[in-house]
Amino acid sequence: MKLSNVNISKKFLIYGLGKSGISSLKYLKQTNNCFIFDDDKKKLNNKFNKFFISKSKLLNHNFDHIVISPGININRCQLSNYLKKNKKKVITDLDIFYKFNPNVLTITITGTNGKSTTSKLLYDILKNHHYDVRLAGNIGNPILVEKKVNKNTIFVVEASSYQLAYSRYFKSKFSIIINISRDHLERHNTMKNYTLSKLKCVINQNEDDLAIIPNNHLLRNLLRPKNIKSKIIFLNKNKYVHLKKKISNNNFINSANFENLNFLFELSKYMKLDSKILLKTINDFKPLKFRKEVVYNSKYLKIINDSKSTTLSSTTPFLETNEKIFWILGGLFKKGDKFNLNKKYYKNLEAYIYGKDRHIFYKLFRNKFRVNLSKDLKDALKLIPNFKNLKKKVTVLFSPSAASFDQYKNFEDRGKQFNMLIKKYLPI
Repeated sequence: MKLSNVNISKKFLIYGLGKSGISSLKYLKQTNNCFIFDDDKKKLNNKFNKFFISKSKLLNHNFDHIVISPGININRCQLSNYLKKNKKKVITDLDIFYKFNPNVLTITITGTNGKSTTSKLLYDILKNHHYDVRLAGNIGNPILVEKKVNKNTIFVVEASSYQLAYSRYFKSKFSIIINISRDHLERHNTMKNYTLSKLKCVINQNEDDLAIIPNNHLLRNLLRPKNIKSKIIFLNKNKYVHLKKKISNNNFINSANFENLNFLFELSKYMKLDSKILLKTINDFKPLKFRKEVVYNSKYLKIINDSKSTTLSSTTPFLETNEKIFWILGGLFKKGDKFNLNKKYYKNLEAYIYGKDRHIFYKLFRNKFRVNLSKDLKDALKLIPNFKNLKKKVTVLFSPSAASFDQYKNFEDRGKQFNMLIKKYLPI
């Protein structure tokens, strides 16, 4: 198979046996010559053994395309030099999907904070309009898993910077970048590179496509020298503030989550969506697991599990309150991350920091508010004071603002552990 001609069989190397790699193999192997490689041989099993190729052998092969999993860092992997020499052959499962389904209406949502919630909410909105809609990419199923796709199917694709950075052909009818702040600089090295990876979903568009992105200088400056074909809307964050009075769902009251709603309000005009269905879906929406999830709520105490938070910028909007907050955080500090909270909120904060990079966070916060250090999450919870005689509302906010991999498999594993531990160690 050639990506521009699906009738010709081609030779593929699929690098990475995660969900996207396995789905790519299953999608391509019927009509193409496929080989697989993974840095971790433990991922191989009897089902995939016949496709495996050793590093020494693959270096002498001439592959037409190299399908790379987003979790692989080209600069820090076993095939680093090989991938750099063959950079023009590197593609993703998103590219394969697009080349096989160029006429399917696709909406790509990316950004730093809130893209999973925004993607799932848009999926629910379109579902409530009775569209055949699929949720894929960085959320839901890998995009190549979806079956019975036809000209009326709509794909909502949550795209990470890793996926977009490696993609060559993928494009969508509507591209939305909900926000940009420092993240994943350990992979992209600079804020410019990180932002350009997000902008790939705009740069690849055609004349009939639409992009909705934040109105900020960085995005404007990076797009200016590009030959952009699509229509671009630079959205002001307060454009739809008049609709806030119609939002009864507390999950969208804070500034960050409501700002993300603005992009769906704007998109709804171009998709001609019913405003009543739109607002009802927003107000009925339940937060995704471990994303500002309220796991306990009484008259004086609220406990929130926000394990999905991996940066300070994702947590900061939820610290802007006059209520007392016991903030539990820690893990692997993100390179280049900044803490931009107004000083007036410091008096309400007390931090409980755990994990490998706890001393980095300590230096950042020690002159701002009270800080408590512990080795792990269990010990952090043990330090929190007794809540039996509360007279004012307080919030225990588990929002790590850091990567989880020092002690957990992923943010889901971290979130599950928190829910288990609070039942045992929090004095409620």
